Order: sequence, then C-alpha cells, then structure tokens
Amino acid sequence: MEKSKLTFILGPTASGKTGVAVELASLFNGEVISADSMQVYRHMDIGTAKPSKEELGGVPHHFIDIADPDEEYTAARFRKEAIKKIGEILSRGKGVFVAGGTGLYVKVLTQGIFDGPRADKHLRETLREVARSKGNMALYGRLKEVDPVSAEKIHPNNTNRLIRALEVWELSKRPISEFHREHAFSEEPFDALKIGLHRERAALYAAIEGRVDEMMERGLLDETKRLLSMGYGSGLKPMCGLGYKEMTGFLNGEYPLDEAVELIKQNTRRYAKRQVTWFKRDPEIRWFSPERKNDIIDLVKGHLKR
Repeated sequence: MEKSKLTFILGPTASGKTGVAVELASLFNGEVISADSMQVYRHMDIGTAKPSKEELGGVPHHFIDIADPDEEYTAARFRKEAIKKIGEILSRGKGVFVAGGTGLYVKVLTQGIFDGPRADKHLRETLREVARSKGNMALYGRLKEVDPVSAEKIHPNNTNRLIRALEVWELSKRPISEFHREHAFSEEPFDALKIGLHRERAALYAAIEGRVDEMMERGLLDETKRLLSMGYGSGLKPMCGLGYKEMTGFLNGEYPLDEAVELIKQNTRRYAKRQVTWFKRDPEIRWFSPERKNDIIDLVKGHLKR
C-alpha cells in the first residue's frame, strides 16, 4: 500500500521554519501542521512566537491554540490527533507540511510511540516540586541510579524528559530505556521528506536575541502577568517555558528585568543548541540554509511527484 506523503520543515527556534512552510504550502496547495509543544497553548502568544495572520499568509495552520495552559498535552496526544488531522487534509486533496522544532513530536509522528504507563498528574507535580526546590540535578541524580542508559541521553536541563523518565520508572519499576529498546521506534507510517533549516551559529544567535527583544517590545511581561492573574501558576509546565519562567522570576523579585531578558536569550540559545543536536542525529534530514528556497522547492516538487 502506498504511504501518504508528508513534508517536514525542521530546525531550531528562529531558523525561519514558518516562513518556508507557508511558502511551500502556498506553492503546493497544502496545509501546515505545527509540531511545536508550546504553541498548542491558548493565551500564550508572544512568548511562544506564534505566527501572526499576516505571517500565515492565508494558509490553514493546525495545532495552534488547542489546549489551556493547565491542560496536559503530551506527545502521545499530539500523535493521535495529528494522524487524524493528516487524514482529513489528504482526503481534501491537499498536501501536508509539518513545521516545528519539537523533535519528540516529529519522532512519534514518523516512528511511533511506545506503550508505556499513562501520565500520573500527582506524581508529575511531586517530581516538578523536587526540581523547583532542589534543582534538576536532584532529578538527574535519581535517574542515573534507576536508568543510567536514559541519563546518558537526557540533558540535565530538560526537566520534562527527566520527569517522564522517572514517572515511567516509579509507575512500572522498569526503565523507560527498556520500553524504547523493545519498541525500537521502527514504525514508518508515512513517506516523509525531512528538510532541516540551518543557520550559522552567529546568525542564529543574532536572530534569537532579536526575537527576544521583539517579544519584550510586544509585551511579554504583561502577557505573563495576565496568565498569572488568570490562575495559571508558575508550577505549570507551560509556565516553565522559555520567557515565562524568566518573567515570573522577575515578578517574584529574583532578579532585575534586564537580567531576566538576558536569561531568556541565554536559555534560548542553549535550547536551540539542544534542538540542533537532536535533529543532527536524524540521518534522513536534508539540510539547507533558509536562503536556498529554490533548491528546497525543487526537492519538494520531486518528492510529491515521485
């Protein structure tokens, strides 16, 4: 049976994914699936760099503003809902372009997901409180004890992955690496073309810093205040995201505003570096600078015709 064709536009934050995806979708009669774990949340527009209506250029986008900040949104839920939406788009005779920087969302969509224990809200909050009170290294140290294989692969700063790995251990008494080994992520439900956008480090970091400055001018601080006033506390996973965490720190008197802004830039650069590391491990990704649009267009044209 012929597999459905998907085109992925991948890369770190501020690499130009949205612009390229919109142009491709416009050229090839397509719609865009957002693979961004923060843009799913409502009310969080500035800090998640959601594209404006002008940037979307009239191209339908999916998986933006579909969950409240206090709602659990997982990679498993994304996969289930994205597969359904992809079927709907294809049934209308449209192409599907997946754009985003959340590597785990891309992985579960293209390779499947292991059938592990369901999320435990109480346990997750307990582990998150450990991270807040004792730091991520407390979680990381525990993971090294129970699952050294996963500890080798998970960065100590990646709180969400640390929590999930420890959650799986506590609920099943089996390491998450064992589940991964059994599953092997060997499903291939789609004929996927993966395009990665690459910028030289200096240019990428300059783009990140410019974006953060723009976020501040647009009102990131006020957006954070509004979210807190709506009852979305600093302990929620989305509120621990880039920008919101640092603004909340400023509001709590942990550091002055200019230091909070510099922290956002520093933490975003580090996040971008981790994104690049993740995507570089995927040999299927074809890398281009965003300026090589004609080459990208030719590649997509060949993929869709094949």
